[in-house]
Amino acid sequence: MTANAPPPPSTAPTRRSGFRPDIQGLRAIAVLLVVLFHSGVETLSGGYVGVDVFFVISGFLITTHLLESLEREGRIRFGAFYAKRARRILPASLLVAALTVVAAWIWMSPLLLESVVKDAIATALYVPNYRFALEDTDYLAEATPSVFQHYWSLGIEEQFYLFWPAVLAVVFWLCRRSERRLMAAMVLLTAVSFLACVLLMDISQPWTFFSLPTRAWELGVGGLVAMLLRTGAAWLRSPRIGLLAWAGLGSLLVIALVYDEGTPFPGWTAALPVLATALMIIGGAAPGRWHATSVLGLAPMQFVGAISYSLYLVHWPLQVIPQAVAFSDEPLPLWIRLLLGAAAVPLAWLLYRFVERPVISWRRLREARLRWTGMLAAAASVALIAVSGGVHVAAMQQSLAAQETVAAPEEGEKPEGTEVVPGNLDPGLDEAEDDNPEVYASDCHRSQSDSDPSGCQVGENPDAPLVFLFGDSHAASWYPALEKLAEEGTIRLDTNTKSSCHSLDIAQEHEDQPYTSCEQWRDGVLERIDEEQPELVILANYNNPETPLVDDGDLATQWQEGLSSTLSQIDGPEVAVMKDVPDQQRTPRLCLSRHVDDAQKCAAPLEDAFVEELVQAEDAALEGTGAHRVDLTDRLCNDEDCPVIIGDTLVYRDAHHLTETFSRDLSEPLWEQLEPLLE
Repeated sequence: MTANAPPPPSTAPTRRSGFRPDIQGLRAIAVLLVVLFHSGVETLSGGYVGVDVFFVISGFLITTHLLESLEREGRIRFGAFYAKRARRILPASLLVAALTVVAAWIWMSPLLLESVVKDAIATALYVPNYRFALEDTDYLAEATPSVFQHYWSLGIEEQFYLFWPAVLAVVFWLCRRSERRLMAAMVLLTAVSFLACVLLMDISQPWTFFSLPTRAWELGVGGLVAMLLRTGAAWLRSPRIGLLAWAGLGSLLVIALVYDEGTPFPGWTAALPVLATALMIIGGAAPGRWHATSVLGLAPMQFVGAISYSLYLVHWPLQVIPQAVAFSDEPLPLWIRLLLGAAAVPLAWLLYRFVERPVISWRRLREARLRWTGMLAAAASVALIAVSGGVHVAAMQQSLAAQETVAAPEEGEKPEGTEVVPGNLDPGLDEAEDDNPEVYASDCHRSQSDSDPSGCQVGENPDAPLVFLFGDSHAASWYPALEKLAEEGTIRLDTNTKSSCHSLDIAQEHEDQPYTSCEQWRDGVLERIDEEQPELVILANYNNPETPLVDDGDLATQWQEGLSSTLSQIDGPEVAVMKDVPDQQRTPRLCLSRHVDDAQKCAAPLEDAFVEELVQAEDAALEGTGAHRVDLTDRLCNDEDCPVIIGDTLVYRDAHHLTETFSRDLSEPLWEQLEPLLE
């Protein structure tokens, strides 16, 4: 069908767009899926597909508008199109972005503000999605996500709007103004984008997730639906086609229940919510009452659909900023997250009522020359950059320490924590995250994918006893203390550590799959121990109550059995099992940056610092064996709490890993407990 063809018969679906309550209701479903997912409703573990629903809707509506312009005028008025998009999208998004930057400055740690500012500037330049791709962001697994992470989808849509009108206009002209040929060309372009999405998943999931070329097919499917509905095909006029909307709605809800953070996404799995949305749009255009408008058209659905854009904008900062204020990777309680999600609704209505709608309907702006809209849009982006720059300058001026200095920590048990963040803190708060053991820089610490069981040796005294360090990243935290002993010639150290892999013989999972490389590595290390027969093997592991296991059983029971199994496989050497370090439950450096004059606010109470059931499981496994318990708790905690600063030294680089600096300070008390085992 060409743009100059005569009007279709009256029995065909209309070629003119108009308000469709079913699409407004579909918007409501999309945003509710996203908001509830981000609010921690585990039942909707696949709620993130709501963004894909938005993509299809946007592709459908924009393509419908552009095709009508081509039919009516034979061309696209690019200036008018971009001005309308700017009035629709930018006022609310840039205002929320600016307020988010200010809120982050008020409540978040100064250590996080540099990243916030960079994300805000990327948002002002309409490329936040590519910043997240460059940062290798895992949208579905980020423990401390950006307050601007939800803007990635706006970046995709804005970039799509930039190119799509020109693509349609050029291809329409090349196809000699035939919509049928145009549709065939768009099928090809959409298929190419989908193929790129599937293939790139094996190369880079972040780039697949965040880049326009690999997500454009989702908006393209919406565009193809628009073209399909304009064909006036006879089968579209059947009332039974309305059942497709119910099929799509049911499929979408099943997907939201079945998909989770372990589902490879986007890739081919994204095709299912996209197709479900396409079915809903097609079914909703059918005549009769068999489509889903009876549900989607309900007043609550229409209300949520109307504010859906504003709700999407405001809900995410409401979740992320309070989480950041807690200074912890552990999610806030579900009831708090649900309250925050509910609070987003009235805020979204205010944004919709007093910003979004007034700007769209602002008569003077609509009737003004198009360049005025462009100038205002540019000015708003510059204003966001200016606000971000101001916050960055203010953050740089915030002190990360008190003016006073303190002495180095005195050796002794039950240390009292330093009351302030001293000016001579070592390492400084801005350096703590990178104060890692040397095994990371030297590639001696194995990654999750590496199963190489060969160790790294330190110490040149041939007469010193050989000591094997064996465990996960918490074992690596003890490396600096043992390394110092090896450098002094007291021991020879063979270090064997691997990320998230216990030295306990326990079946773990990683990314929802059996952690086979862990089993291979652990078996290989045990074989080396049997072959080399060191004088001492030190086992150290993170007592993580959330350890993902293959078998759904009691963790404490499996922990005890796993340690017993490992101990039974070590024949000959003495074995020492380290008691785990205190878990601060939150990131000390972030907390301290907000409490430089009251560091004790950031210390974990002693009763909350250990997972007692796992400590007891280890003690039970040690009974009746020749293995020994090594416990330095008295060097880390007093009778009330476990300080995060002792003397002038920062104890933790995150919630539960020692800094390299403090670990080295523990070499002497550690040796006091190890030396009797080597006599």
